[in-house]
Amino acid sequence: MADQNGQLQARDKLTFLLALVPYLMDHDRVSVEEAARQFGVGEEQIRDAVRLIAVSGIPGETATYQHDDLFDIAWDDFDDNDQIVLTNLVAIDDSPRFSGREAAALIAGLQYLSALPENADRGAVSQLMAKLSRGASGTPSAVAVEAGESDTALAIIRDAVATGRQVRFDYLNSHGIREERQVDPLRVESVDADWYLRGWCHLRKALRTFRLDRMGNLALTTEDISFRPEDVALPDTLFEGSPDDVDVTLRLAPAALPLIADYRPEVVAATDALITARIRVSNLHVVARLVSGMPGLITVAEPVEAVALVAEWASAGLRQYQD
Repeated sequence: MADQNGQLQARDKLTFLLALVPYLMDHDRVSVEEAARQFGVGEEQIRDAVRLIAVSGIPGETATYQHDDLFDIAWDDFDDNDQIVLTNLVAIDDSPRFSGREAAALIAGLQYLSALPENADRGAVSQLMAKLSRGASGTPSAVAVEAGESDTALAIIRDAVATGRQVRFDYLNSHGIREERQVDPLRVESVDADWYLRGWCHLRKALRTFRLDRMGNLALTTEDISFRPEDVALPDTLFEGSPDDVDVTLRLAPAALPLIADYRPEVVAATDALITARIRVSNLHVVARLVSGMPGLITVAEPVEAVALVAEWASAGLRQYQD
């Protein structure tokens, strides 16, 4: 930290130098005045620090300091123009770097985040993408993330939350039935890649959770919401059980247990080859879809209604192939 005269205390000089080097690397070229303003110190202290950096490094194989073992700067620019440009980096270049493919994957993720309404046009995201491109060991592949339907729905719902207006949409429920819903949007949350809206449903007269990718004909209405977040007790968890939920016992391979973590399985018995677990579901059709999505890994033990429903689901699928 600097004192009232802008002088660094001795114990902070090393911290200052360690922060200054990556700052200079990130900016390629920076003026002494700009660096002084960034760190809140005097310009002469920046010049002294740069001169110290220029005689710093690590000894080479000969255990002596050769030219390539020291940092170096563009001295003409420094002396004549008060510009700082590092021309030789020591040790830092030897640190592990992202490969071009790894950097491209991270950049794609950042592009997706920047497309979300709350992150749009944020300079920090652009700067981070630029750093990843410069710091990768290879040139990242050019990537572009296209906005999907869920992104459009997310923008509409966030607008509704911000303005306090109701939304109207067609919703495909877990029974495969599509109904028109009018909802007071209260909170938008994500689980992995899926986005959910929690809101007061005027059809059900209760708090409900809706998946954005199951919505159709989503529209922002002109009607003000009847319930605000402070008027409704929102549970801490996204999904809450109901007294009408059904207990289902599954037998599954150990590798499949993490795949059903969203259902909060209760392990009843376990061996190295087989796990018996109990889950609670809102309706048995959920079980049929769960088993069909992980063939060979999960079987239903009880209740008998669930066993029969899964068998009928599988038979109906087989008939499609026969037809």
